[in-house]
Amino acid sequence: MITDSHAHVFWKTFDADRDDVLARAREAGVDRMLIVGTDLNSSRAAFELCRDEPGLFPTAGIHPHDAGDATDAIRTSIEELCRRAECVAVGETGLDYFKEYSPREAQLENFAWHMELATELKKPVIIHCRDAHEDTSGLLANYPEVRGVMHCYTMGVEELPTYLELDYFISFSGVVTYPKNEANREAARAVPEDRLLVETDCPFLAPQGHRGKRNEPALVRVTLEFLSELRGVSLEHLARVTSENATRLFRL
Repeated sequence: MITDSHAHVFWKTFDADRDDVLARAREAGVDRMLIVGTDLNSSRAAFELCRDEPGLFPTAGIHPHDAGDATDAIRTSIEELCRRAECVAVGETGLDYFKEYSPREAQLENFAWHMELATELKKPVIIHCRDAHEDTSGLLANYPEVRGVMHCYTMGVEELPTYLELDYFISFSGVVTYPKNEANREAARAVPEDRLLVETDCPFLAPQGHRGKRNEPALVRVTLEFLSELRGVSLEHLARVTSENATRLFRL
């Protein structure tokens, strides 16, 4: 069993062949996928997709890019989704200071709202962090009862201890396979086995050999193979370990 811990299969780029995409994933051994919402519409789409598909699990949240548009009404609807039994995590949330599509103040307030909700619901959070390590780690430290995952971890080994000490899981995407990302590979070697997850973040960030093309859940196997070689373990071992970690964190 392989678990893609972060996928956006509701994206419009999958509309023409979504059934084939899911079939290819299962043929590749990817039996489970977290379908991650990033705003109200995509969160609703995630729940709709997961309703009739075995092995797919929905989340609901407001991405930092959309934080500036997060009205009270939108948050109320996101909260209603997060309260549903089938929702396995709060988010995607976090901070993105690279593109900064929403003001930093709005991102921080939105992030804190998700953390408060996760605290109340006792559900894990899915964290997006890009060029915002200090503010991200500082805010997470204010919520010691919450666990979660640093999704699509792109930082190096220097930032890693902060998140491990906060009891967060670390998820690697196709980014770790890119030739110039040695710092990210060093982090991937250093993460303890019981904190490691793997993901596609599809349709984005296809692994090396597929760059420039649409990413899809079947390709998480490529990243997993790369990580198994990097860490000196078998593909079967790492598939089992990362799936067990996902089961523990998200109570699958």
